[in-house]
Amino acid sequence: MQKTTHHYGLCALSIIPIRANTDQASEQRSQLLYGDTFKITEHRKEWNKIRVTSDGTEGWIQKNQITPLSKELYKELKAVKYPAYSSDLIAFVSHQKSQLTPVLLGSVVQNAKTLDHSFEGESVSGTMDKDQLVPTALQYLNAPFQWGGKTPFGIDCSGLVQMVYKINGYSLPRDAGDQAKEGEVLSFVEESSPGDLAFFDNGEGVIIHVGIIMRNNHVIHAYGCVRIDRLDQTGIFDVEKGTYTHHLRVIKKIL
Repeated sequence: MQKTTHHYGLCALSIIPIRANTDQASEQRSQLLYGDTFKITEHRKEWNKIRVTSDGTEGWIQKNQITPLSKELYKELKAVKYPAYSSDLIAFVSHQKSQLTPVLLGSVVQNAKTLDHSFEGESVSGTMDKDQLVPTALQYLNAPFQWGGKTPFGIDCSGLVQMVYKINGYSLPRDAGDQAKEGEVLSFVEESSPGDLAFFDNGEGVIIHVGIIMRNNHVIHAYGCVRIDRLDQTGIFDVEKGTYTHHLRVIKKIL
């Protein structure tokens, strides 16, 4: 019997790690969350290389974690401009004799019906006002830092920014360096408003960190965990340590 080669897929699990190589120990570049769709660009024995529909992230996922999609269904799901996202820290979908799968904040629960699942929780859809960005970010407060992570149980700095904007109906690239190419440059912290983005660089001038600006010269960012620190023209100041942890490069107004 000839094996069917699938070209499109859907994440039906809570999380699927996207790896840099076909190895469980390789770098986690990002994650698929429940309901995310993707295109399969390369096939290996136990792995498939994919391109995430929402942000173009490329990497490898295990073949046995894929739920295949037809081209027609993939196009149909991709065409939805404002899908519904889970707005609960953790919720569930029920399926197959009342089995439950947990779904995390920002999962595309719009696609539950495609999987014949029933979503049990709160969701949001459409574009929200800018003043909703910081309250969304606060839902991730104290989430541990995890390279490539995108959930309240592990997230990196650019993942936090991308997910906060995504839940509020706005698309941003996955990595901080690419996010920094978006929006309008602001000259001073004082010109910014809550929800604007602050980017930070290393000694070589490479952007390595991003955070979401809050009121009263504070920033929420993922550094050890998602935390709130002071922000000024020099950078992020850790009051407890009495030192700057990040050097400010640029402030961008996205909305």
